Amino acid sequence: MRRAKTWLPALPALALAVLSLGACVSPEQSQGGGNANANGGGGATAGGGYQRKTKKRGETVRIGFSMDTLKEERWQRDKQLVEARAREVGADINVQVANSDDATQTKQCDNLLSLGMDVLIVAPHNGEIAASIVEAAHRQGVPVISYDRLIRNSDVDLYVSHQVERMGEMQARYALERVPKGNYVLVGGAPTDNNAMLMRKGQMNILKPAVDRGDVKIISDQYAKDWRADEALRITEDAITKTNGNIQAVVASNDGTAGGSISAIEAAKLTGKVVVTGQDAQLDAVQRIAAGTQSMTIYKPIKPLADSAVDNALKLAYGEQLSAPDRIANGKIDVPSILHEPTAVDKNNLMQTVVRDGYHKLEDVYKDVPRDQWPKVSSAPKGSAGSTFAAALALLIGGLGLALKLR
Repeated sequence: MRRAKTWLPALPALALAVLSLGACVSPEQSQGGGNANANGGGGATAGGGYQRKTKKRGETVRIGFSMDTLKEERWQRDKQLVEARAREVGADINVQVANSDDATQTKQCDNLLSLGMDVLIVAPHNGEIAASIVEAAHRQGVPVISYDRLIRNSDVDLYVSHQVERMGEMQARYALERVPKGNYVLVGGAPTDNNAMLMRKGQMNILKPAVDRGDVKIISDQYAKDWRADEALRITEDAITKTNGNIQAVVASNDGTAGGSISAIEAAKLTGKVVVTGQDAQLDAVQRIAAGTQSMTIYKPIKPLADSAVDNALKLAYGEQLSAPDRIANGKIDVPSILHEPTAVDKNNLMQTVVRDGYHKLEDVYKDVPRDQWPKVSSAPKGSAGSTFAAALALLIGGLGLALKLR
């Protein structure tokens, strides 16, 4: 009996440990950032010199989310996840979509301010023009978070994005490792989007030495208006015509432009002969990767980005100290920034990235691939959260069994 008493009190603690492990199966991800330094309630002098209005902890924060577009799957995810995080933390959220029109975006932000938003999160169509949105918000004491795309020449309070220049480097490095010599086509994003410029900078960081050696020849270096697939189609068609089909790589800056380029490649009967990069891990792109028509994409988990934007919006509204580990120059200031890490994805790691994370379902990713060629899936891979939980549950059951035996 004495030994049984030693085991039984330990069982609740063991059960608690199991529940804690179970909670790790789908953890919340959020990060901090920024440069505020007040404690909330009243006002705070912000980094840009304006008097920021602040609220007391517990008061509901009203967030205005100004989006450039919803035309791509990726941005639909952003909207859903930002709204979901706002609901989780008890904030009110008002989302406005400008449909790639600068005047509309400016007017929508003015309207959000007139409705009494405490913080604006802005994914700008044009990073230069959006500086006026920051100025208008600051005049009313409202902080602004630049979301995914940098707002230039402004005192924007915080920039939340991914490591954009590095993504360009990842695309170019992937292409160069597979095609060390040959003719390249560079298809950039919208010339109004600072991210398109940063990606091109990253791409050329890798490609320029090969170009200087004469190993790589850049046949075409153009930007696709508003990241449009039809623009990428035209650019790639022109390059194919110019070289009589002699192209080896298309460094497309996102999955939309990759899709346009692939249409031109397929029409020229060059499928499988040209390396094509992308970005965003959209469903149609990972389907093309599984089928072998697109070579790679850049996977950028959106949930950490959305969570950190909302979480830091609350901190700005409450005048709390933020922690932004990075600084990005926007032409006026070095903007406090939180830059999330991207992952290169190709046919070899689709299962270990977008499928494992639940970003896309296996049956959707491989729908264009014969089922007998689908990768085999284990129900609980070694070291996964599922297997850890199962092991802990077995430990609990084993302990209970031993305790009853001893009793």
